[in-house]
Amino acid sequence: MKKHRWLSKEEAIVLDKVVKENEGSRNQARYFLNQLEWESIKDNRYNGNKQEVKSKSTTIDYIEKFVLSAWNKVTGQMMDIDNYCNHYSLPRKDITSYKLVSHTGTPYYNIVFKENVSEEVKEFNFDEIIKKHIKPVEIINIVDFSDTVFDFDGLTITDVHIGMDTDSKDNSMYPILWNREEVIKVAKQVVETTLTEQTSNILFVDELGDLLDGYNAQTTRGGHALPQNMTNEEAFDCALTFKMIILDELVNYYDEIVFNNICNDNHAGSFGYFVNSAFKQIAELKYENVKVHNHRKFINHYYVGRIAFVITHGKDDSTLKFGFKPQLDSKGIEKIDQYCKQNEIYKNSDLVIFKKGDSHQALFDMCTSDDFYYFNYPALSPSSQWVQNNFKKGRRGFVNESFKGLKMYQSLNFIK
Repeated sequence: MKKHRWLSKEEAIVLDKVVKENEGSRNQARYFLNQLEWESIKDNRYNGNKQEVKSKSTTIDYIEKFVLSAWNKVTGQMMDIDNYCNHYSLPRKDITSYKLVSHTGTPYYNIVFKENVSEEVKEFNFDEIIKKHIKPVEIINIVDFSDTVFDFDGLTITDVHIGMDTDSKDNSMYPILWNREEVIKVAKQVVETTLTEQTSNILFVDELGDLLDGYNAQTTRGGHALPQNMTNEEAFDCALTFKMIILDELVNYYDEIVFNNICNDNHAGSFGYFVNSAFKQIAELKYENVKVHNHRKFINHYYVGRIAFVITHGKDDSTLKFGFKPQLDSKGIEKIDQYCKQNEIYKNSDLVIFKKGDSHQALFDMCTSDDFYYFNYPALSPSSQWVQNNFKKGRRGFVNESFKGLKMYQSLNFIK
C-alpha cells in the first residue's frame, strides 16, 4: 500500500523521485511511497545520515509491479520519450517532466503529468488492482468458422457509467441497482449473448465512452455533482474487472479480437483513459491474438477491409457545449462530412458507418445521409435519476453485429 510521506529534496533524489518544491514554510514536500521506500528513509533518519539513504526496493518484473518498459525489443535500443509515449498511447502534451529510470530490471520513464485528474488517478494502488488480472491463460479455439478475411463480428458497448448511484436519496421512480455485482452480471450476459450471435473468428469490440460515471463524483468539466456508490479506487477496479471478464471469456472463441476504446467523453475522461491504458497493457501481455486501441480524439476512425468505422462518444471532455444529437441534423452532417473528407475516408472505403453513444438511445439511421450511416447505441447502464425525472426510464442494452462483405446484420439486446 502506498501512502503520502514528507521527504527532503535529498531523500527524493536518492529514491529516484521527481523532485518537488518544498511546501509552505517546510523544508520538505509530500511524495507517494511504498512501504519499502518508507522503511529505507526511516532507517537512514534513525542512523542520522541523510546523504547516504539506501533504498530497499528490489528488482521485480512486470507481474509484480505495473511498469511500462522503455526497452525496444525490435531495435534493441532504449526508447526516447516521444517513442515511449507513442508506443503506449500516453498523452505526450500533458507531460510536464520525465526521467529515465534505467537501473531497475525493467527500464521505464518516471513521468509527471499536468495537474489534472490524471495526476490524482496515478496515486491509486495500481499494483494490487492490476496484479490479480495477469494470470496465464491457455488459448483453445472451440469453434471454427470458415469465413473470408473480411468477414467479422462486432460488439458495441457504451455508457456503462460504473460508479453511478441511480437511487441515492431512496426516492427514485425506477430504482435499479447498479453496483459491482450487477456490473459483473451484465458483463457475463454480454459474453453469453456474443457467443450465441458469433458468426466469425474475428471480433471487433467498440466501447464508445463514459465507461465510468465520474471522478470524485464530478463530470470531466466539474461543477456537476454526480451521485456515486463507489469510491474512485473501487470504480477503477470494477471497470477493469468488467473489461477483463469480457476479454477472458471471449478470447478462447476467436482467432483475433480488437478493442477500440473511446477515451474522450464527458463523464469518464482521463479516469476512463487510465482504466483502458491498464487494460491495454494487461490484454496485450496475456494474449498474442488481442489488440487494444485507445482513442483520445473527439472523433476517430478505423478500417476493416473497405468498411470505415467513424467512432465517437458524442460529447467531448471539455470544449463542446452541444454534442451530436440522436437524430442527425445539418450541423451533424457537415461535421461528419468534413471529417471524412479531411481523412480521405470516402476515398478509401465503400461503406462508412458513424457510431456514437451518449444519447442512451438505439437509433440506426441509414437514410438521412447518402454518404454514411448514423448509428446511436443504447447505454449499458440503467438511467440515472436525473434522466428518469427529466425524460423517462429508457431502455438499455448492447448490440452485436455481423459483417459479410458490405452487408451488415444487427442484433439489439435489451436488458430488463
